[in-house]
Amino acid sequence: MEVFRTPDERFEGLPGYDFEPHYEEVDGLRLHFLDEGEGDPVVCFHGEPTWSYLYRKMLPPLVEGGHRVVAPDYAGFGRSDKPTDRQWYTYDRHVEHVSGLLATLDLSGATVVVQDWGGPIGLRWAVENEERVERLVIMNTGLFAGTVNEAFMAWRNFAERNPDLPVALVIQGATKTEVPGEVIAAYESPWPNAESKAGVAQFPLLVPIDENDPGVAEMNAVRERLTSWEKPVLVCFSDSDPIFTPKAGQRFVDMIPGARDLCVIEGAAHFLQEDRGEEIAAEINRFLADG
Repeated sequence: MEVFRTPDERFEGLPGYDFEPHYEEVDGLRLHFLDEGEGDPVVCFHGEPTWSYLYRKMLPPLVEGGHRVVAPDYAGFGRSDKPTDRQWYTYDRHVEHVSGLLATLDLSGATVVVQDWGGPIGLRWAVENEERVERLVIMNTGLFAGTVNEAFMAWRNFAERNPDLPVALVIQGATKTEVPGEVIAAYESPWPNAESKAGVAQFPLLVPIDENDPGVAEMNAVRERLTSWEKPVLVCFSDSDPIFTPKAGQRFVDMIPGARDLCVIEGAAHFLQEDRGEEIAAEINRFLADG
């Protein structure tokens, strides 16, 4: 298997991202994660086409709130190794690798924070490791049953036509606020060429668009487990995401017994961590303080 490893100098001096890198080897791949602070862990699962940089605004206030924040980069993303064969990437494999990474940390009492593809991956990790998890924070995501809307299909078709995915364009198009050029460049830093983008290019095609597609049965199983989840759940969806609307967030609230009332983050689009990261961190700190 051919693997691309992004040179370390690509990550030097990124704005707002002065965190120490940590690495673990899982099935022959070096996987990166952030691990900051002390206390009960808050595990942050990123989506597409982002990486742990997405959580940089949330990390300091969560640490100041007395929590340990762990933010992994999936294989193919961030500072983790990147297999160059697009067919290597599957939903199951993403879950297996991040599960292998988190197993080395022996977490307990965790709060799992998910967004975008972090939902199917992180929520599956949570229900399969329920003894390690105390709370969930669910943001702008879904569990796919083979039915998608027109906005998603437009995104999928765009990604399929552009294997050298323009990460900057995606980030700019999915944020409500004006993102500075140096921040956009930081989001792009893990992927200096098309070869490094196999995982980024493949993720949109892993979303099942038919009920018989791979992943549907596994995500339905996660959904079924959540219908009996009584531990505390905070659901935060932004007001300006055309795919994951507040209505989609309300479906999580209605489905999960432990869910609190829907929290709508105003002035934010799909990447609400970028638009309103500090505000969301404050919501999470209050949620954790409530017990």
